[in-house]
Amino acid sequence: MPELLLELFSEEIPARMQTRAAGDLQRLLTEALSPLNPRNPRTFAGPRRIAISLDIDATVPGSTVNERGPRESAPEKALAGFMRKHGVERDALVLENGFWVLRRDVPAVQAATHIAATVPALLRRFPWPKSMRWGVGSSFTWVRPLRRIACLLDGQVVPFTLAEGEDNGHGLVASNLTEGHRFTAPGAFAVTGTQDWLAGLRARQVEPCAETRVRLIAEGVASLAAEEGLSVVSDPGLVDEVAGLTEWPVPFLGQIDDEFMTLPPEVMQVSMRVNQRYFALRNADGSAAPRFAFVANMEPSDGGALTIAGNERVLRARFADARHFWDLDRTHTLESRVAQLDRIVFHAALGSQGERVRRIVRLAGLIAPMVGADVKQAERAALLCKADLTTGMVGEFPELQGTMGAYYARHDGEDNAVADAIGEHYMPRGQHDGVPHAPVSIAVALADKIDSLVAFFAAGEKPGGSGDPYALRRAALGLIRIIRENHLRLDLAEIFVMAAHGLPEKLRLAPDLDLLPQFVAERLRVQLRNEGARHDILAAVSVGNTDTDITRLLARSDALAEMLATEDGRNLLAATRRAANILRIEDRKDGPHEGTPDPALYAQDEERALAQALTHTIPAVENAISEERFADAMRDVARLRPVLDRFFEDVTVNAEDAAVRRNRLRLLSELRRMTVLIADFSQIEG
Repeated sequence: MPELLLELFSEEIPARMQTRAAGDLQRLLTEALSPLNPRNPRTFAGPRRIAISLDIDATVPGSTVNERGPRESAPEKALAGFMRKHGVERDALVLENGFWVLRRDVPAVQAATHIAATVPALLRRFPWPKSMRWGVGSSFTWVRPLRRIACLLDGQVVPFTLAEGEDNGHGLVASNLTEGHRFTAPGAFAVTGTQDWLAGLRARQVEPCAETRVRLIAEGVASLAAEEGLSVVSDPGLVDEVAGLTEWPVPFLGQIDDEFMTLPPEVMQVSMRVNQRYFALRNADGSAAPRFAFVANMEPSDGGALTIAGNERVLRARFADARHFWDLDRTHTLESRVAQLDRIVFHAALGSQGERVRRIVRLAGLIAPMVGADVKQAERAALLCKADLTTGMVGEFPELQGTMGAYYARHDGEDNAVADAIGEHYMPRGQHDGVPHAPVSIAVALADKIDSLVAFFAAGEKPGGSGDPYALRRAALGLIRIIRENHLRLDLAEIFVMAAHGLPEKLRLAPDLDLLPQFVAERLRVQLRNEGARHDILAAVSVGNTDTDITRLLARSDALAEMLATEDGRNLLAATRRAANILRIEDRKDGPHEGTPDPALYAQDEERALAQALTHTIPAVENAISEERFADAMRDVARLRPVLDRFFEDVTVNAEDAAVRRNRLRLLSELRRMTVLIADFSQIEG
């Protein structure tokens, strides 16, 4: 089982592109080598290389290929053209089922030959998000200049070149050479296979495995912090990025000057992360520690003293800039900045940020009583919630919008509820972020998200396909999470109408606004699916139901799911589906079969029992649903199970007597009417 190693060695690859590139290399190479049955792939990605190792067959087996030509009755010219195309004479053809057929024997191909024939074209079409040209004489592009190609099959070089006609391919040819660490082990060295390649690189201070570098960074930083009783602020994205910047990660701790410890912890963390890729540390009580962690790309000869001092000096300058913005921003109140929002364009059809804020203020005031919030506080928080967009700190670090607004609001003497609402109105910022729970914060967060949804739908900017430039899917998921996790009772359709009244007059009746409730419902189903919940049950409950109270819909769904989890529920589902199928078929013949059944036409006790049960159950279910006693409604429905079982066991619905048949179909129609009160059972899977 020959082993193939392919390494592509280049100048520094952006960290964000490395993992995807390794995946693309595996996908493209396994497709190109599919005749060799590739297996056991291992990919490697780092700052200066992507590589793959896999096992393949020794040869592409020989085969026989049949090429079907013209019909036997086709003109002679057609047959001549077919023979000319394939370079054969008539005696090479045979007749099969009225067609001339050319049967070719394709010989076996050695693995090295197949690799050499396919890899150059693969590299020329490699799908980097961005690529560049360099040098002269070649149109070949790569993410950064490609310097070496190592391609070995069972220790032997697979010879190929990137040259193509007059294109010199930058003189790149396959070899057995690679390079170690740029500074500590420069220069090329030869390898004989994957294990030798791994060992050689590690001996030259290069860790080629991205997962190993991630582990070394996370564990190394955490260990150094723990030695001083500190903890690392969780930031998996930063760990991955640093792993893409270092070939031989070596963690260190540095000191933060006392004069900067009065900066907000979020400012310190974002400044360190964005500007320097440093890790923020916390004391045992959760407060910001006067230490930071960073990762070097080599082991310094002095133990790191000079490296630490240099990074402390750089951070000192960064924090001095942050201190400047912090002090300057606080010389103006948030309220004084609100007028500046009129000069910031939000969207061409929707006006400025100032106009948007006025819509949010109005909507927050309307929502506040619905969530138990103080109206004046909600309107005040909404008025100030976007004012920090005009500050120097948010201009430098957009990630801090909302967070800085809360700090500045407290500095200005605003109520804590107002300041908290400003800081929390973007929540949840992501899948793992929390939601606001204070009433004023809830009102402003809902107003912000609902305004975005209503405004952009009215402006014709609804998401399409994978495109969602205004993050409306995220806004809808945030809206859903706030409602679910706070158990809010809101009629979203009514609130959407309220929000639309605040839009420019020409957008208030935009046709796409009618699509918004269904858009939110679909996001709710997506969320349930991601949670592993029965999203099909929610779809069944929602069919023909204009209710946009998410909490009530989920309560109905949960009650139905609990019933269907029982044996009675499962059997009832099967019986109602059977009834629906019978009605669908018979309605096509001579339906619809609606109306009240005639008791005088009941010929069997099972009919009478089902009719009597429905007479009691239908009003009970209607009352229970209207009073939101959904569990009671499901229990009432479940009690029909034995009556339905006996009906379908002993009663022939399509009786020979036409009047009896119609009456029995009307009885089943009554059953269907009752089930529609609960859900559309045809939507339920399984």
